[in-house]
Amino acid sequence: QVQLVESGGGLVQAGDSLRLSCAASGRTDNIYYMGWFRQPPGKVREFVGLIRLSDTFLYYGDSVKGRFTISRDNAKNMVYLQMNSLKPEDTAVYYCASRVRPGLTAWHIPRLYDYWGQGTQVTVSS
Repeated sequence: QVQLVESGGGLVQAGDSLRLSCAASGRTDNIYYMGWFRQPPGKVREFVGLIRLSDTFLYYGDSVKGRFTISRDNAKNMVYLQMNSLKPEDTAVYYCASRVRPGLTAWHIPRLYDYWGQGTQVTVSS
């Protein structure tokens, strides 16, 4: 019903900025939340942030607050993750995910999201 494709990852240096994109297709009108997760090497999947599309509510994980920003472009069916002041510990595969049903409060739980992209690698060197 929903297809998500991340792009924009790459190799950057600490302190750099990078913007990831998530292109949504299919039944995008049914998406209620769009979230970002990341999985560092050897670590579990970690919640990065989300946007609630009904009111543009934004919420971020503690590790990225103040550095990362989620935005959207409805005309392009795109959601973005602007990452500033990148640190080596930000190195991970970054995933976008969508949830079609409202009422999500435990935003950090991956299984509560319905659709996932394939991930894009972000590597931050020192």
